[in-house]
Amino acid sequence: MPRYNSAAAPPNRPSVNNQSQTRLEALAGLLDSKWRVPGTGIRFGADALMSLVPGVGPAVSTVVSAYIIWEARKLGVSTGTLLRMIGNVGLDTLISSVPLAGSVGDIFFQANLRNMALVRRHLAQGDTRPR
Repeated sequence: MPRYNSAAAPPNRPSVNNQSQTRLEALAGLLDSKWRVPGTGIRFGADALMSLVPGVGPAVSTVVSAYIIWEARKLGVSTGTLLRMIGNVGLDTLISSVPLAGSVGDIFFQANLRNMALVRRHLAQGDTRPR
């Protein structure tokens, strides 16, 4: 049985990170770019649809976006990157709060996909220490 230093990360940590990242990528895609407007390159997701429901829709969308940030924190994303992610979600929430126009804004400002790009960039740098 292989031995490893108990202070070091378990040997299967990279696969756990990959599974988490894959799950978060799928969630971000569902929220921001699941469907395409026929005949165009415009993509939209559940976030834009939820914005059509005043009050409740943007709140639910913000909670799900906050979950992505929470998971990114568990993946070891730096504090600076987490703050940028929070800013993206804050701006998305502000956009979504405008009735009807917020849905259009959600189509063009896809905060969750932006946040996953930040997570990918951070993980590609190889800094995955738990924080």
